[in-house]
Amino acid sequence: MMEQTLEAAKMSDLIFVLFDGRVGITADVEEIIRWLRRIGCKPYDEDKGLRGSKQSIDHRNSNNEDNRKQRKVVLLANKLEGDSWNHSFEGLSSSSIIMDHLRSATRLGFGEAIPISAEHGEGLADIAVIIQNSLAEMKPSKNQDDGVTTSSTLNISNKPLQLAICGRQNVGKSTLINALLQRNRVICGPTPGLTRDAISIKWSWKGRAVQLIDTAGIRRIAQRDHSDSIEDMAVQEATRAIKIAEVVVLLLDAGAKFLSRQELSIADAVIREGRALVVVANKMDLLLCSEYSKDEFVAAVRKQLEQRYPMLRKTPVLAISALNNAGIEDLMPVVFTARDRWANVIGTGILNRWLSDVVKSKAPPIHDSGRKIHIKYILQTKGRPPTFLLFCNVRSLPASYVRYLIRNFQDTFQMFGMDVRMAVKESAKENPYLRGKNRKIGIGGTRLGVGGAKNRKKRFIEVLKSTGSRPKKGLSRRFSRQGKSRS
Repeated sequence: MMEQTLEAAKMSDLIFVLFDGRVGITADVEEIIRWLRRIGCKPYDEDKGLRGSKQSIDHRNSNNEDNRKQRKVVLLANKLEGDSWNHSFEGLSSSSIIMDHLRSATRLGFGEAIPISAEHGEGLADIAVIIQNSLAEMKPSKNQDDGVTTSSTLNISNKPLQLAICGRQNVGKSTLINALLQRNRVICGPTPGLTRDAISIKWSWKGRAVQLIDTAGIRRIAQRDHSDSIEDMAVQEATRAIKIAEVVVLLLDAGAKFLSRQELSIADAVIREGRALVVVANKMDLLLCSEYSKDEFVAAVRKQLEQRYPMLRKTPVLAISALNNAGIEDLMPVVFTARDRWANVIGTGILNRWLSDVVKSKAPPIHDSGRKIHIKYILQTKGRPPTFLLFCNVRSLPASYVRYLIRNFQDTFQMFGMDVRMAVKESAKENPYLRGKNRKIGIGGTRLGVGGAKNRKKRFIEVLKSTGSRPKKGLSRRFSRQGKSRS
C-alpha cells in the first residue's frame, strides 16, 4: 500500500497532505513531507497557481521529466469543525493547542495548513477553488489518464467500454488488472481481501477507450465478518460496479475445478441486471496436465452454467493464467464482441422474417382459453440489454414457448452470455376505425360510411326519406350514371 501511495504521488500534479488538526504534525507526517521534498514537490502558491513563474512554465514545457517535478503540495488540517478553536477564551487551553499545531505545520515549508472538517463538509469550498485554479493552469495536451498515456488514434468522443472484473476472494482479479495494464497499478497478493473498494481505471486497448473496474471479492453473507462493516460496504460497491458496467468478467479459480454456489449467484446477478457476461477461468497453470486440456475445462464450465441457468448456454468462457500472462491477449476481443452484440439493434424486417420461420417450424400451442395463438409481429424496443415486444391475439404466451423463442433467437443472432427479454402485448381485437363512434357522418347526418356505389345508394334513399325531395342534382346524376354503366 505504501508503494501504491508513493506511485500515486509521483503521477500527480496536485497533492493534499491530510493530518489530524487536533493531534498535530506526527512523525509519520514528517516522513511523508521529507519524501515529497525528495521528489521535487513545491508549496502551492495561490497567487501564481499550479505552474508558478513564466520561467518555470517554459522549463516545464521543454522537458517531460521537469514537468513531473512541478508537483504542488497543500496541507489540510482535518477535524476542525466550527470556529471555537480559532478563538482564545479564558480557561480554554484547547484552542491555543490547535493554533500551535497549525503554526508547526507552517514550519514544514509547504505554506499554511487549511482547516477543514471532512465529516461536516467545512472548508471544502477552499479545496474546490484550489482544484479549479489548478485545472485552469493545466494544458489539455498534457492530460494523462491515471498515468496511462492514451494512443493518438483514440477518439475521445467515443464512450469508453465499462468493464467490471468480479468474483470471489483471492481468484486473481487484481492480478488480471495488472496483467492487462502491464504494470502494478493495484495491490495484489496471496492474502484474501486486499481489495476493499471498487477501483476505476482509464485504459486504452488498441485505440479503444476502456474503463476497468477492479472490485472486491464477494463472499456469501454467512461467511462475512459482520463485526466490521467494511466488507459489507465493499460488496455493495462491487454490486454497484455490476449495475453500471456493460460487460462483466466473472473470474473463476480453475484450481477449484468447479463453480461454487457463490459464483453461480454472481452470474445470476449479472444476468438479472441485464449485462453481458464473460467467464474467465484463472490459474490454469495450476490445473493443466497431460490428461486435462483447456478445452475440456471450458466445456465443463459451460455445462455447469447451462444446467443451472439455461439462458447462459454457450456463454464465452476463457482459460488464462494472469500471473504468467497466458491467454490474456484473447480476453479483450471477446469482451468487445460481447459488448457489440449486447448493444446491437436489429431491424424490424429481419426480426419478422425470423419470427415467420420460427412459427412455421413450431407453431404456438393452444391457449388456456382454447383460442389459437397468433403472433402477428415482433419489434425491438431497446438494446442494452436486447428487449423485444411480441404482438399477439392473447395477453400471454406459455413460458415454454417463450423459452423456445429465446433459445432460437440466441442461436440465430449469437446473443449468448446475456439476458434476452421478450414481452407479450395483446393487439386490438377489432379495427378501431370500424366502431360506430369513429365512423364518418354521411349526407343528412347518417353514419353510412363513405365511398362505393352501395353506400351512395343508401345515402340517396336516406336523404329522400328525411327531406321528401330528391338530393342535389349532382348526386342523382352520379348515381344514375353509375347505375346505367353497371347495367
